[in-house]
Amino acid sequence: MGYRDIHISDGSAEDDSIQSDSLNNKDEGHIPPNNEEDMVEAFRNLLLLHGHLPSNHGDHNTLLRFLKMRDFDLENSKDAFLDYIKWRLDSKVDSISKMFKFEEYDEVKKHYPHGFHKVDKSGRPIYIERLGMVDLNAFLKATTVDRYVNYHIKEQEKTLSLRYPACSISSGKHVSSTTTILDVSGVGMSNFSKPARSLFMEIQKIDSNYYPETLHRLFVVNASSGFRMLWLALKTFLDARTLAKVQVLGPNYLGELLEAIDPSNLPTFLGGNCTCSDHGGCLFSDEGPWNDPDIKEKIQESSTFGAVDSERETMEKVSENASANQKENSGKIMITLEKYTALKTAVKDSQKKIEMLEVSLHETKKVLKLLAEIIKPNETETNL
Repeated sequence: MGYRDIHISDGSAEDDSIQSDSLNNKDEGHIPPNNEEDMVEAFRNLLLLHGHLPSNHGDHNTLLRFLKMRDFDLENSKDAFLDYIKWRLDSKVDSISKMFKFEEYDEVKKHYPHGFHKVDKSGRPIYIERLGMVDLNAFLKATTVDRYVNYHIKEQEKTLSLRYPACSISSGKHVSSTTTILDVSGVGMSNFSKPARSLFMEIQKIDSNYYPETLHRLFVVNASSGFRMLWLALKTFLDARTLAKVQVLGPNYLGELLEAIDPSNLPTFLGGNCTCSDHGGCLFSDEGPWNDPDIKEKIQESSTFGAVDSERETMEKVSENASANQKENSGKIMITLEKYTALKTAVKDSQKKIEMLEVSLHETKKVLKLLAEIIKPNETETNL
């Protein structure tokens, strides 16, 4: 996706612009699909070569996300991936995913309305937050920042392991990112208190560093003039790749949302037709294909049969041609890896030669110094 200016739009001919960011109009780090396959396999083999690829984190889409995160630079991607693995171990992410219980879930939802709700027109899960309705004091009485962060991690893990695979099966095409809507009605600088900043920065760090490239598009709606200063502060924490996916809109945002989301999948409070009355409201429902028993069973089957990559195994149910395409590209993949390995070997050999030359030069200097000391006394004797 190309970079675009970030602006508030009220839907009229004269947009109320927050600021002209003048982001570059280009697809930074864009790699053609066939080359993406080659790069992922080269990246996987690089990690295997150094013994840095845990069996349950070597799936195609995880590796691709980290490659995109670092513009397909293999070494930088490797560093980012190793940071991710270390963070998972240090933070005990697997334990959080399986064992953590967020008993205050219902109470937190009352004071911080948020949740997943159905899918967009491309089959991606929709995530919604009503930031204008957040009661931070009540929220912090119901939970702590640390516990909420653990809950957020658990939800991210659920999205990767269940929501995306379920959406892929339901839509018949690969899904690996989310469409997000933030309703910021009434939000301004006064809302960005120290606890709010702490929570925002912690969540942003986790999502940017450890769950990269999972945001497809972010709609910020109901942004008033009071949101201007806050946005200027918030955007400093976002990288250019994320900013390129953000569209900040005023009160007349519905047309933009309806281009991406069917009205039946959009809550009434955002201008759609859905109420989820049977679930106590749309943000309490977690409604989506990930709750379909048949789809959940298919995903469970993939897990039961010991699939290393739950996303890839799920996609094999969607497309029988995946493995055939990989075989066709295997020669190219090996060439890519061989070229990379050969280049690294050549660099190492050059470094060794340089080191040997430096040693030889040092020894030569020592010999010359010794000769100079021998010659100097002889010259003195001759003069006498």
